[in-house]
Order: sequence, then C-alpha cells, then structure tokens
Amino acid sequence: MGAQNTTAREERELERTAKTKMGARLESGNGAATEIHERRRVKTTGDKKQRIPRWGIFLFVILAAFAVARTLQRGVETAKTTQPPIRPVLVAKVISKDVPLYLDEIGTCAAYETVQVQAQVSGQIIARHFQDGADVKKGDLLFTIDPRPYQAALEQAQAQATLDQITMKRQQELRARNVISPQDLDTAQANAHKSEAAAAAAQVNIDFCYIKSPINGRAGLRLVDVGNIVSGNTGSGAVLLTIQGLDPIYTDFTVAETDLALVRKYLGGPNVKVQTYSPDDKIPPRLGDLYFIDTAVQPGSGTVKARGVTPNPDHAFWPSEFVRVRFILDTIKDARLVPSQAVQISQSGPFIFVLKPDNTVDLRPVKPGQRQDGDLIVVESGIQPDETVVVTGQLALAPGSKVDPKPYGTANPPAGQSAAAKSSF
Repeated sequence: MGAQNTTAREERELERTAKTKMGARLESGNGAATEIHERRRVKTTGDKKQRIPRWGIFLFVILAAFAVARTLQRGVETAKTTQPPIRPVLVAKVISKDVPLYLDEIGTCAAYETVQVQAQVSGQIIARHFQDGADVKKGDLLFTIDPRPYQAALEQAQAQATLDQITMKRQQELRARNVISPQDLDTAQANAHKSEAAAAAAQVNIDFCYIKSPINGRAGLRLVDVGNIVSGNTGSGAVLLTIQGLDPIYTDFTVAETDLALVRKYLGGPNVKVQTYSPDDKIPPRLGDLYFIDTAVQPGSGTVKARGVTPNPDHAFWPSEFVRVRFILDTIKDARLVPSQAVQISQSGPFIFVLKPDNTVDLRPVKPGQRQDGDLIVVESGIQPDETVVVTGQLALAPGSKVDPKPYGTANPPAGQSAAAKSSF
C-alpha cells in the first residue's frame, strides 16, 4: 500500500515537471516571434524613410531659412521703432556781455590815515570831549588842558606889546624933530615887533590847550585820563589818542610773481581797478582804484606788494580786516557766459551739451575761462551767442539724445543730475 502511494506521487511530480518545461518552450517561442516582428517593423520604417524625395528635403530647408529671416527682420524693425526715453533737462541761453579780466587775491585793509594825537603844551588835562571808539570830524574838540597859565602869559605879552607900540610912536615923533638918532628909532620899532610876536606865541599856546581832531576818522581808546599832567615837549609829547581815517580805506594785497607778465600788460590802462569783498559776503563789494604797486619782488615770498583805495563811507571795512580782493586788469568785450554747471569734464576735456531745434543735443568741446559773479563762467570757444545749453541732467545724455527742456532757474534739477554739474568748475 505504501509503495503504491509513493509511485503515484512520483508520477504526479513527473507530470508537473513536464508541464513546466512545456510552458517555458512556449514562452521562448513567443519571444522569438516578437523579436522577428520588431525587426520587420523597423525595416519597413527604414524603407519608408528612404522613399522621401530629395525635392521635399530641399523645400523644407528653404522654408526654414525663410522663417528664420522673417523672424530676424521683425526683430530689427522692432528695434528701429523702439524710441529711447526722453530725458528731462534744464537749459539756459548763452549770454553775451562785457566782463572783467581779473586776478583773485587775499588782502587786508589799512587805515587811509593814522594820527597820534599829542599834547603840544604841558599842563593838566581838565576835560575830555569824546567817547572812545566814536567817529570824529576834523576840528572836533577832544581834550582841554588847563589854559590859565598860558592865559596869564598871553596877557603879559599883550601888555608888553602895547607898551612897545606906545614907545615906538614916541620915538617916531622924536625922530621927526631930529631929537633922537635913527638907531634909537630902529630899536623901538624892533621891540614893538618882538612884543607882538611874543603875544602871538602866547595865543598859540592858548590854542594848544584845546586839543582838536586833525582828521576825519574814528577815535581809538584814550591813553590819558582827565586829571593827568602831560608834557608838551616838541617831538616827545605825550600821546593822548590815536585816530584812524576810514573813508576811504586802503586795500593791501600781493600779486604772485608768475602773474607779473599779465599785470604788466595791462598796468596803467584805464580799466585797472581793485574790488574789495568781505570774507562772508555780507557787505556789498566796493570798487576802487589801484593806488600803488611795488617795484620789487619780495625775496621770501615771491610776491609783489600792491595797494588799492576803496570807498568806505559806512565804515564797513576796518583796518587789519582780512578781505578778498579782485584785481581787475581789463574788460573782456562781448564774452560768452553760461551757468558754470553746464560745463562738464570728460577724459577728452571740457564739453557742453548744446540743444538743437529738434530737442536733441549736440556735444561740443569747449575752452572755459574765468568764473564771473552770479555763478557764470566764460566760455572762450566752442559755443555761439544765443545758443541754448544744457545746465543740469547731463548724466544720461549722449550726442543725439532726445530731451524735454525746461528753463534753468524755474524748475528743480532732475534726479539724474551729475555730480560734476553740482560742483563748481
């Protein structure tokens, strides 16, 4: 019984093994068939590709080239029709007027006159008639010295003069009757003249007791108070006060040795002037004349001393005050002026943007000259009168740029204003 069961199991195992092998063969046969089918499909496709005519390929290339060319042409047309942005700028007209040719220097003021008031007679000061630092006029009473001793001397001299006059008249009568000699008459006449001179000298001493201002000017600090006794010795009298004349006033300055050739060219001309400015510009500038220029160069500094005479009716300028000096040498006729911000600097040198009638700009190389009052600058070459120049907004500009111009001074500078335009040239 057990043997039969074993045999049955073995038979079933053999049957399953046979079925498994049969399935594997079928699958292997199907894979081979699939591979053969794929090879046939690829071969068929290749045959179809080989059947595309050459004229079709040529037509395809032509169409592709036309499409690319059309695309490029549209890009060029788009670039041409795209306008650059219009830049806002401020503009100004070129001004033509006469301006000075000058040298700017630093100087100091000096009193036109300086007088030390001294006592001419000795005595006690009994009165003062001015305030320290006050303006005084010529002839104003400053001090009074006790005149009583000199008044007594005057009266004595006058009495002697009267007596000598009487004596001279008597001698003249006696001489007329030939009673006295001519020498006696001469002596009497001499004594009369001598006594008259003594009386006049005594009167002068009286006048010296009343010390008056010799000039128009400003009084300094008094050096002697009332009650002091002063000496009137000639040449060594006591200094009571210093007065300085302030109108006009001197403007002292120096000229560099390197500028002497230019100065000599115009020295003596009718347009040579000296203009004086206060350091803070709070005082209007004063125009004066050249008074003096030295004949030698200072060896230590290489400069030449010069002096101008400046009107100072309001006493705005004081002695020893530092001032700015404009030494005007000549007048430049019909100079071309623009705001200084219009002049820009590049690697090629100074230039200006000039506005054209179609609101585009042209770049002009220029030769700038001296700065003038009112933030203007002379342009010696490169522009013409009545042309319009760009003052601010040059940073984004190039030759031919389109701009939106607005008058300079009536609008705020555009945001793109260059740093060079903000700084003075």
